[in-house]
Amino acid sequence: MNDQNLTPQTDTKVQVTASPLRCFTGAVISGGMGFAVYSLMIAIATNFATKPIHSINPLVVKISSAVRTLVVGVVALGSGIFSIVAIGLLALGVQLLIQQLTKEKSSENS
Repeated sequence: MNDQNLTPQTDTKVQVTASPLRCFTGAVISGGMGFAVYSLMIAIATNFATKPIHSINPLVVKISSAVRTLVVGVVALGSGIFSIVAIGLLALGVQLLIQQLTKEKSSENS
């Protein structure tokens, strides 16, 4: 095989530093997604509650109940993850902001 047409891969690694603005922007995005997934979870749970299972077979009732619980649980887990990430990014942004303010004050005093 001829390797003339292949482009060489560069191994440049760019390190992006965290800034308070990036953290707060990420927290807003993650919080918005968490709220959207939470609203979806409420809609799914309400939909399941308004439509009961119509079956006489106990196995069908147990399996469908388990599936409904799993669906609501997975969506709740996603909502929780997004919310925890938003809280963590918000805390990191506050920490970086405090570090920047204390650096400026210590450099003024020197």
